[in-house]
Amino acid sequence: MTRPPRPPRPLIAVPARFSATSSALRFAAEVNARALIEAVWRAGGEPASIHPAVTDVPGRLARFDGVLLPGGGDLAPYRYGATDTHDSVYDVDDLQDTFDLQVARHALESGVPLLAICRGLQAVNVAFGGTLEQDMGGPDRTHRHLRHPVTVRPGSLVEQAMGEEKADASCYHHQRVDRLGTGLTVTATAADGTVEGLELTGARGWFTAVQWHPEDTAHADPVQQRLFDAFVRAAEQ
Repeated sequence: MTRPPRPPRPLIAVPARFSATSSALRFAAEVNARALIEAVWRAGGEPASIHPAVTDVPGRLARFDGVLLPGGGDLAPYRYGATDTHDSVYDVDDLQDTFDLQVARHALESGVPLLAICRGLQAVNVAFGGTLEQDMGGPDRTHRHLRHPVTVRPGSLVEQAMGEEKADASCYHHQRVDRLGTGLTVTATAADGTVEGLELTGARGWFTAVQWHPEDTAHADPVQQRLFDAFVRAAEQ
């Protein structure tokens, strides 16, 4: 008896990040974190890195079932109206910024499921007219190499996905949301008031954004893995 073919895994677009060096490849590369790709795979998705070229972004994304905007370097401050640049701003790339902002707008306008992580959250906020605090301060204020609790808003998509109103978050960022973008609401916060989650009121499709890196601990923490599981389920529909 012939078994019916398994349904294909939903195809998840993950914009690649530029890397100045990659020793195994000898040259500069376009990369995504292995932990991120593995979290999507465990959830049942087929992750596919895509080149951040700005040619026909809607057409290129049309073949995908979901989009994951990952972490990365800083957005150029002029993108959110700043006239100066803090000394700590790093890894700014104009092509990367243009692409991520277009991806964020298109995904939310079209209703394709979108999960945005760290820089991804910041890109969504800027895409909707919000601003960023360019640097959170010194070692006692930055959220780099830090795990801390976040409080999640009851009833939000991130709470429904994770099944918890408290979560232990792995963070690596020195910037945070300043002014919220139009239509965005806060769904998670840290003890110091840092915005840790965003959603869009009246979004056409499944969308949530987190400032922390759930992929860091998803292999061992079911609460964090469930965020990827919910995202991939939405992409299957």
